[in-house]
This record gives sequence, C-alpha cells and structure tokens, in this order.
Amino acid sequence: MRLRVLGCSGGIGGSLHTTSFLIDHDILIDAGTGVGELSLTELSQIDHVFITHSHMDHICSLPLLLDSVWGMRSHPVTVYATEATLEILKQHIFNWKIWPDFSEIPNSQHPVMRYQAIALGEAVDLQGRLITAIPANHTVPAVGYHLDSGVESLVFSGDTYINDSLWAVVNGIANLRYLIIETAFSNGEMELAFLAKHLCPSLLADELAKYNGDAEIFITHLKPDEGELIMREIEACVSGRTPKMLINNQEIKF
Repeated sequence: MRLRVLGCSGGIGGSLHTTSFLIDHDILIDAGTGVGELSLTELSQIDHVFITHSHMDHICSLPLLLDSVWGMRSHPVTVYATEATLEILKQHIFNWKIWPDFSEIPNSQHPVMRYQAIALGEAVDLQGRLITAIPANHTVPAVGYHLDSGVESLVFSGDTYINDSLWAVVNGIANLRYLIIETAFSNGEMELAFLAKHLCPSLLADELAKYNGDAEIFITHLKPDEGELIMREIEACVSGRTPKMLINNQEIKF
C-alpha cells in the first residue's frame, strides 16, 4: 500500500492543507482541504472514503468531491464512518440546506454516494487491503484507522487525546511499521488541548510511553503558526524516540 499525504496541517495558508491521505489511487482517509491537491481524473478514481470524525477540517472537501465527479462515475463512492459520525453528516451536511444529499442523486437506486457504517475493531477488506477502525478520544465521536497491506501496516491516530484504548490495540499489531499521531498544540496551550481533546508535546510523551514497539513515528495536525515550536518541544519531551514532522506530498509505502 502507498500513502500519499495530501494534507496534514491543523489549518490552511499557502501550501498548508488539512487532513487527507490518499491510499493507492482509490481510497481517501479523511477529506480535508488536501483533497484539492488531486486532479479531476484522480478525484474520479476514488471509490472509498474513510472518515475519522465529523469536524470540518476532516470532511470539508467531501461534498465538493462528490459534486465534481458524479457525472464521471458509474458506481457510488462509499463513505465509511461510525454510525454516530454518519448521522452527523446526514443531519448537518448532506441535508439539502448545507449541501444536496448525494445518497439520493441522481436517484436513491443509483446514488453518487453510499454510506457504510463501521464499528470499532471492524476490518474492511478492499482487495486484500485491510482498514480497521481503532479507538480515538475526541470531542465528537471519532476513530483512528489501522491500515494493513498484509506485509506491513500503518496506524493513523486521527484527532485524539489521552487514550489508553488506542495503545491496547497498537501494542498488539505485530507488523506495525509506521505510526502517524497528532500533536495539535504547544505545551503553552495545554489548557486548550484539554478542552479541545488534542495532544500537546508533554501529553504526547506520556502517550508514547505506553507504546511498546519501534514503529517510525510521524507527527500530524500541528497548528500552522506553531509547527517548529511544537516539534522542538516534542524533541525535548519525548525520550528514546525521534518523531518526525509529517509533510505535504510525503509518500509512505508499507
């Protein structure tokens, strides 16, 4: 499997885009502003979109993606998320007020989009590529994802906070090669991290102390004006590991 970073920032500006990863050519993990990096042809090839949670920076490009490609496709795009997240999308986005309901366009028998609810621990098998929802701890219902090629695997934490349940899962993955984990705020904004249920470097250090493996670690979701500060603080806080900043257009193969 190949992961291409379309967006990995906690905000926008210049070359910064919010969370979205392209897996091979046909799967998206989240649909933030980074989706706009893809050409129309590339957009039309996406068959599966896995959403971690309903916050705007992770879903904002999904309505525009569907609107852009629906005339180019012969089968629907499947949107995977927990039942709670799908309900939020139905009520607050695809409701004919914010955006048309593409699960009924052009008609309910042949829609542009179909919803597929997934549960924690449930693996979706896409031609031998396993994508499993794993625990996240955020202000809205949320998950992360474990992506397994059959040879090596990658974990994306999604937006999360202190989360013992995550490490119970991660420590059981024998073939884990990469771990992408968020750190949205600097230590000086720890109170905001508490309120928003994100990590800061000192909290990240506490979380990584629960991890028993040796996967390569990448940091995502840094606030645009604090990226360098956050990485310096991570270097000072995290002992025994060398997390790297995830960057736009980076490719990870596993």
